[in-house]
Amino acid sequence: MEFIAASLFSSRNKSEVEIPQISYASTSVDLSDKTRFEYFSRVLPPDTYQAQAMVDIAKELQWNYVNTIAEAGTYGEKGIEAFKEAAKNSGVCLAKSRIIPRNADGKAYEDIINDLLESTNSAKVGVMFADEDNSRRLLKALIRLNRTQELTLVASDSWGAKVHPVTGLEAAAVGTITILSKRKDIKEFDDYFLNLTLDNNKRNPWFPEYWEETFNCSIRGNGKRKKCTGQESLRDVPGYKQEGLVQFVIDSVFALAHAVQDMLSVHCKNGFPRCPYLRRLSGEDFLGFIRNVSFTDAVQFNANGDGLGRYDIYQFQQMPDKSFDYTLVGEWTDSHPCKFGESKRRNSQCCWMCVPCKDNEYLKVRCDEQDYTMNTTFSRCFHLLLSLTVLAPHQLVSPYQDEETCQSCDDKSKPNPNRTGCVRLPEVYIEFSSPWFLLPAAFCIFGMITTIFVLVVFIRYNRTPVIMASGRELCYLLLLGIFMSYATAFVMLVRPSPVLCAIRRLGIGVSLCFIYAALLTKTNRIYRIFNVGIKAMVKRPSYTSPRSQILICTCLVSVQVVGGLTWLGFEKPATEYRLHEKDYLAMECRSSQVATMMSLFYNMFLIVLCTVYAFKTRKIPQNFNEAKYIAFTMYSTCIVWSAFIPIYFGANHDFRIEVTSLCMCVAISSTVSLFCLFAPKVYIVLFQPHKNVRQAASASLPSTACKTSRTYYGGSAGVTYPAQNGSALRQSLESECCHEEGRDRVEVVNAFPDSLDEFSCDEGGEIADPPPPSAVDT
Repeated sequence: MEFIAASLFSSRNKSEVEIPQISYASTSVDLSDKTRFEYFSRVLPPDTYQAQAMVDIAKELQWNYVNTIAEAGTYGEKGIEAFKEAAKNSGVCLAKSRIIPRNADGKAYEDIINDLLESTNSAKVGVMFADEDNSRRLLKALIRLNRTQELTLVASDSWGAKVHPVTGLEAAAVGTITILSKRKDIKEFDDYFLNLTLDNNKRNPWFPEYWEETFNCSIRGNGKRKKCTGQESLRDVPGYKQEGLVQFVIDSVFALAHAVQDMLSVHCKNGFPRCPYLRRLSGEDFLGFIRNVSFTDAVQFNANGDGLGRYDIYQFQQMPDKSFDYTLVGEWTDSHPCKFGESKRRNSQCCWMCVPCKDNEYLKVRCDEQDYTMNTTFSRCFHLLLSLTVLAPHQLVSPYQDEETCQSCDDKSKPNPNRTGCVRLPEVYIEFSSPWFLLPAAFCIFGMITTIFVLVVFIRYNRTPVIMASGRELCYLLLLGIFMSYATAFVMLVRPSPVLCAIRRLGIGVSLCFIYAALLTKTNRIYRIFNVGIKAMVKRPSYTSPRSQILICTCLVSVQVVGGLTWLGFEKPATEYRLHEKDYLAMECRSSQVATMMSLFYNMFLIVLCTVYAFKTRKIPQNFNEAKYIAFTMYSTCIVWSAFIPIYFGANHDFRIEVTSLCMCVAISSTVSLFCLFAPKVYIVLFQPHKNVRQAASASLPSTACKTSRTYYGGSAGVTYPAQNGSALRQSLESECCHEEGRDRVEVVNAFPDSLDEFSCDEGGEIADPPPPSAVDT
């Protein structure tokens, strides 16, 4: 190869005078011998890497028996020698080795081919180190012998991706695998080169010759060719491709320029013209700067001044449109192989380092994974990145993978086990047949049926004493809130949609708010009425009438409604997929745990207030049972919610636990309220009707009470007002309407707080008779 011969000659001379040299095309193994070529460097790797790449290709394609073909000279013979050395411990056996003599004629090529394929058991693969001219002559000989289908060639970088070796011989070259040092097209070069003309490129003495060959014309007009007009354009040349060595020429120039710049920045800080260091600069010193060069195009030299071992693997193929072209089918490097899911990042010590991709990232592949298998075990840390699979004679297909950039999977996918692509995650939701659905759903349905049953009982026995004494208006609001809680909890189990998400947001908070707002109104009323008696106030407390209680409860609920609607306005209800345990997607309503807890904060505040009032009214008259039921309800509710919070936040984002725990917490809270507050009343109404009557219980009052004895009716179960509060009641009654003379007894019937609503005075100044039982309505 002419590049190597020139480099060997010039490098030998320049080493004698200590002049550093950088080559863009010489790959001979001999040039790595620094005892002979100390000042020689190159941006390409030596042929030892290329030989190892050929061995790895043969192993990957399970070609265990191959021939070798080499051109006479340093390039061919040294290259095949390196291949034989690499094949020794790889399981690749050598059949026959042939050398193309210098100045060989056509018969010599035919003899070589016939010798390699002399029997049916002969190896059908030929590994070849030869320049493009010898490669072309070998293809012509295959065509003359009609044996193009019998020998598959693996050619070195001298063939590479050049057009010249295959022009007019495409059919014979189909299936050939070639190797070329890793490169990329330089767009700026194409923009420059394609705009060159005979007028603007007179400085290049060889350009006119290139122009004549390209356009098949003559500048002087001599001979059989037409005369060149000078108006031809390189952009009109069909099949133009950038020469494979362009990048390496540019890299060589840049390597030298960077070395000069680094040297000047270290030793010539005061400027280039007046730098005394340059007067004593030696080739050895400057060589050190060259060997330390590394820049953005990944140009780097190892200790021997060689470029790093990186190759692109091509195959010459026939395209679907019947044209022919080189197809990039793989990549080879001398770095250690990266594991699946590891990207490659270049550093200063080797070609790259392996960096694991993130959990949701993969390495891009240009074909389906099923079309190939990836092999990651090669000797000597050499690695063929992409496996090659022979699907048919002369048809080689391989995926090309970008292993330097991790790609992210979308929210609905995850990397496959090999990290070569994304797979769709299964969408999971709570199914109707799942225990996560059946148990809470059955619980909620039972609760809704029970609530309806209680409501029917209350409506049927609406005018009986027990129902009337329970504060019917607030009870109906309680039942509404309890039913809504069960319904909302049931909706939470169904596959979400934007509408259902909106119902969830409003339903949970509003339904619970109905319950605890009604209970807070009840307990606050009880507390204020009994506190009035203790403080001997002469006037009954304000806002204790049924109408006032409904108004207070409605105001409390409206706060939650306004807050829920505001939340819906700022954050539109929507569904989203959330990744759980990296294995599945769960469709959920789009809201955070914190936002959910904030929506329940107001209800928790009501629960705390209810509990406080329930605790304060724990010592009211013994027969006033409802206060104790409310207290028990609130204590139980606090326990339920205290258990729910750590379960909800400790679910580790398991949507089944989150949804089910919240659903059961709401349902259990409603059940506690339903059974503690309504079960005793329903039991008396249905199974102990003899107790569903007005009963009088006496409380002795001091002698200064009203003249006449009267029986008064309230709105709750029978209760005897305690003796220690008798004076307070007496003073309240006396100041209202009672005479100061005589000693009588006052009998307070049912709940004292409700009885206050019934006190009135007759025309004689005495306490009037209460209305008949049928007219009593709290």
